[in-house]
Amino acid sequence: MIVRIFGDQQYRLDDAQHGPLNELDDAVVAAVDAGDEAAYRSRFDALLAFVREHGTPLDDDELIGSDVLLPPADLTLEEASREFTGEGLVPDPDPVEG
Repeated sequence: MIVRIFGDQQYRLDDAQHGPLNELDDAVVAAVDAGDEAAYRSRFDALLAFVREHGTPLDDDELIGSDVLLPPADLTLEEASREFTGEGLVPDPDPVEG
C-alpha cells in the first residue's frame, strides 16, 4: 500500500499494516467528531508517525499512485472536520485481507 502525506512524501507500507493504520484513522475520526482538539492532535500525530515509522519512503523519482492520501501535519481541527468524515481517509481493510 502506498501512502502519501502531503507536504512530506510517499511511503510504502506492508499490507499487514492496513488494519492498524485504519484503526488510527478511525481514532482521528472519533476525535474530530467529538470536537476534541487535544485528542485530535494526539491521534493525528500518531497516525502520521505510524506511517513514517512503519513505511519505507519512496525515492523522489519513483512515481506511483497513492492508495491513501493524508493531509499535512499542520492540519487544524476545523480543516480535519472536512477531511476525516465517515470511515475516514483509510478505507476499511478487505475482509479477505484481514
